[in-house]
Amino acid sequence: MIRLDKLLGHSGYGTRREIKSLCRRGDVTVNGIVVKDGAYKVDTAKDCVAVGCEAVAYEEFYYLMLHKPAGVVSAAVDSRFETVLGLLPPRYGAARVFPVGRLDKDTTGLLLMTNDGTWAHNVISPKKNVPKAYFAEVDGTVPPDAAARFAAGIVLPDGCRCLPAAMRQTGDRSLRIVVREGKFHQIKRMCKAVGLTVTALHRHSIGALVLDETLAPGEFRELTATERDLPLISE
Repeated sequence: MIRLDKLLGHSGYGTRREIKSLCRRGDVTVNGIVVKDGAYKVDTAKDCVAVGCEAVAYEEFYYLMLHKPAGVVSAAVDSRFETVLGLLPPRYGAARVFPVGRLDKDTTGLLLMTNDGTWAHNVISPKKNVPKAYFAEVDGTVPPDAAARFAAGIVLPDGCRCLPAAMRQTGDRSLRIVVREGKFHQIKRMCKAVGLTVTALHRHSIGALVLDETLAPGEFRELTATERDLPLISE
């Protein structure tokens, strides 16, 4: 059971004051009966809630795939830059959706978003060892031993050793890199360690979840039930 006003807020029908006004005006019905008390308890499995003539499609958890564009930060709130949450309709913010992990401001590609903390933990926990695949454009000549060095575990200038990663050259200045951790600026730092400068970085997949190629930068969609249950396993 859930309070009517909480259900409406979670579903994006406004602030507490706005929802209180909706109820007082008689705009909200439960099973066809006007309910003016926001504290009224609703059974989401059985009751039909409507605002005006619009049925409220309540979902406790949301699971989204966003094609993150460059120039947007992976945060819910930021005082200086546009955020990924700002790319979504208000109902997702009302439901407290947040980015699962992060991508750098200038990095594009797959970003998952949810309000399910357990699911998010399974994606980003270092103990889960979830592979994340990126395409990188680089300046510099790719050393012949670069792939072997990535596979052995790159040692960063600060002495930190990265977990073994897969690297394959896909063009004169392009690489496909798969990592299983998320250190700060990791791929840029790994590439720098072998004499390369990353000029563009794009995340293609997380585990078995691959970015929907029909999504333009800034667009999103909800994951299907099948996608939500895909195993986040190694390749």
